[in-house]
Amino acid sequence: MAAVPNGEAESTNEDLGGLQLQAIIGFNGHVPCGLICHPDREHLIYPLGCTVIIQGINICTQEFLHGHTNNVSCVTISKSGCYVASGQITFMGFKADIILWDYEKREMLARLSLHKGKIENLAFSPNDLYLVSLGGQDDGSVVVWSVLKKEAICGSPASARSSGNPTTLAFSNCRDEMFISAGNGTIRVWELDLPNRKIRPTECQTGQLKRIVTCLMMTDDDSYFYVGTTTGDVLKLNTKSTLMSDYGPVKEKFSLGVTALLLLKTGDLVLGTGAGVIAHCSKSNYKVIKRIQLQGAVTSITPRGQGHQFFVGTNESQIYRFSYSDFKEELITTCHNEAIYDIIFPFGTSDLFATCSKSDIRVWYTPENRELLRITIPNMTCHAIDFMRDGKSIVSAWNDGKIRAFTPETGRLMYVIEHAHSMGVTALATTSDCKRIVSGGGEGQVRVWEIGKETQKLEEVMKEHISAISCIKIKKNNQECVTASIDGTCIIWDIVRFMRRQMILANTLFKCVCYHPDEHQLITSGTDRKIGYWEVFDGSPIRDLEGSLSGSINGMDITSDGTYFVTGGDDHLVKVWDYSEGEVTFVGVGHSGSITRLKICPNNKYIVSVSADGAILRWKYPHVH
Repeated sequence: MAAVPNGEAESTNEDLGGLQLQAIIGFNGHVPCGLICHPDREHLIYPLGCTVIIQGINICTQEFLHGHTNNVSCVTISKSGCYVASGQITFMGFKADIILWDYEKREMLARLSLHKGKIENLAFSPNDLYLVSLGGQDDGSVVVWSVLKKEAICGSPASARSSGNPTTLAFSNCRDEMFISAGNGTIRVWELDLPNRKIRPTECQTGQLKRIVTCLMMTDDDSYFYVGTTTGDVLKLNTKSTLMSDYGPVKEKFSLGVTALLLLKTGDLVLGTGAGVIAHCSKSNYKVIKRIQLQGAVTSITPRGQGHQFFVGTNESQIYRFSYSDFKEELITTCHNEAIYDIIFPFGTSDLFATCSKSDIRVWYTPENRELLRITIPNMTCHAIDFMRDGKSIVSAWNDGKIRAFTPETGRLMYVIEHAHSMGVTALATTSDCKRIVSGGGEGQVRVWEIGKETQKLEEVMKEHISAISCIKIKKNNQECVTASIDGTCIIWDIVRFMRRQMILANTLFKCVCYHPDEHQLITSGTDRKIGYWEVFDGSPIRDLEGSLSGSINGMDITSDGTYFVTGGDDHLVKVWDYSEGEVTFVGVGHSGSITRLKICPNNKYIVSVSADGAILRWKYPHVH
């Protein structure tokens, strides 16, 4: 995933106003141990793309740590809570940065660069003196950094050549000079010798057991540590003798491996598995006392305070809150975990919007960033959605060639138009009288459907495009529409007589098209990064603007009065343009995936943009009318 070069984003922001980011709906649940509860017990910290998010638990606040140039691969917090450290991935052969943050001031303290390719894991020493970092498999080294001096003290290869790569780290809870690394066939206890600037490892012996370690937890007094494995069991090792003392469960192993561990004050364990189970196990024989099934594989378990509550993150981007006393789960955060393809507001309201992704459509409550409804069709991809003007149905386009309509309150299926298109439905729009749907397919046909109370009838098929339709917009009078296609044409259709009125040709794959509200002009954009203005009457070009420095422009929307429009695309930037001047007025930096679509809400309060990494970002609309 190409990152925005730092210089480009910064220079853009100096010349222009920066859009104010109000909220992010998103959580990267694939980062191991990525969800962490801060020692102040009031905030959760987690990564999303290149951003680290600090979210209030009781009060709904969000703050953002921006600084990484690519996706964040690990996050950790010091025991005192003063420091946060995060590592990223980067391209092969380039240096991957670790950023040390001041938690109180929410600002960057230092950028530490030594490892190549990826930062696998990070851990702070108990008194905030040192930070230890583990490079990915292309790097294969362990480095100890001084937190005060913000420089490396020493480093070492992370594992013996005969064993695999370590992937997880844990620092001692009592001493600043000892930490443990573990991974594929390797468990090592390291001692830091500061006067000689050396770290010295001791291999731990597990006898006949060959294991790949996924997670690691130290007891409070450092006497033992526990490791969870892909085999689905937990090993308990003695820190001093580096020998295994016991392991379990011996027979009933956990399906898909133990992926996260939490040690309770009683000595019992809470563990999460790749099958999405949270289990409370006894310390003596690892017997399951209670178990709860969640959605998605568990990737993080983090205690709040002393562990009276703990939070669980899964790879389906769900965050749950558990109270230890009754061991019941409460779903507190949900978001998309696949690319989002479309976003739409209902007519005249900004408090709700809907998004669609692989296998689901979700309706969100804008002020609280809360999911109100989820409509799931497993193993299908929804390419486009639209609200009927009367608000009684959500119409959706699916890759199995069907158009499905659902009720917005309950998500009940109202009707399905079977075989609407032969190569999947890729775009659709509804007329303002709620009587017709215009749909576009992967084969390039445009079809008009008449929607009655009980019936859905095919009115006409218009065959001109030779490739997939990417965007459809209908004129206010419902007598004309424009379709953009990746065959390099936009066609203006008469949808009363079902004829082609005009054709716009350009050497690009058109991704988006908008009518100017007075409907005399069109704006288009696509892979050639140009924003084209066209005359609706005869399809002649008026002008084109350089829309982006890198990557396709995938989405655009225009205000209801036509003074400003917004664009977003593969350069990860949201840009606000003055329509008549053709100048960028504001730029929003915050996405870490390609922006797929964006919309200005009906009352011009927010801009909402969605991206290929499953994030939804809400920006304050900058121009006050």
